[in-house]
Amino acid sequence: MGGGDTGAARERPRTELLRDADRPDSWVLVVDGTPQSHVDLADPTHLDFEYVRRLGHVVDLVAPEREPVDAFHLGAGALTLARYVAATRPGSRQRAVDIDADLVALVRRELPWDRRADLRVAAGDARTWLAARREASADLVVCDVFAGARTPAHLTSVEFVAEAARVVRPDGLYAANVGDGRPLRHARAQVATAARVFGHLALVAEPSVLRGRRFGNLVLVAGHRELPVDELARRAHRDPDMARVLSGDELDRFASGAAVVRDATAEDSPAPPEGLF
Repeated sequence: MGGGDTGAARERPRTELLRDADRPDSWVLVVDGTPQSHVDLADPTHLDFEYVRRLGHVVDLVAPEREPVDAFHLGAGALTLARYVAATRPGSRQRAVDIDADLVALVRRELPWDRRADLRVAAGDARTWLAARREASADLVVCDVFAGARTPAHLTSVEFVAEAARVVRPDGLYAANVGDGRPLRHARAQVATAARVFGHLALVAEPSVLRGRRFGNLVLVAGHRELPVDELARRAHRDPDMARVLSGDELDRFASGAAVVRDATAEDSPAPPEGLF
């Protein structure tokens, strides 16, 4: 999961950096007991968390291979995906934001990134920061924002998604990490909400998560243009943690009956079951 963010004051999170015993140059960022990021300093193309690999597929398909992109990361965390973009698409211009200034300072000090990368990180609220970006200024906008293990309410509404749609270029992509479990009410509502703003959508997740058998991460992909669904599905199927891609009529059925989330009714995403991490 990505960096924390809130619309209101919360208790200061407990942040830890733990070394990955299986990979000597790798670290796990843990916030309030929830693993937020995994970083391999020796190999930024190594994506350990399954949902981050799904986001990596989106990065791979947003533009032709190796072509630089302009990317905005809402929820900086340890900058796992930003490092991946810098490594696979040299010359990319990236901006990231996280509500926790202390976390940003910790990552900058303990997990430094390649200074040749055009990557700037700010401390602040993701929605406020996004609202200050120019129209059609990003090829890719990634929303991976969690306060502990829940996405804050103000980053789940149609008003927020409309800001993302405003910033995404006509041929760009928006991707959001959605945490949910049975009965997937939140995930269905997020699909319905994004569909109110974007013309093309897809949802990527493990079959067991899509069936509501376990709590997990679903990656919502949206754009103003037709999505590369077939190639996204091939990559998801070949992943070590095989995933499915829902789109078109199948995704419409998934979200059938779900209400669009608005600022006035928005709630934090569901908390995962106790002991999940």
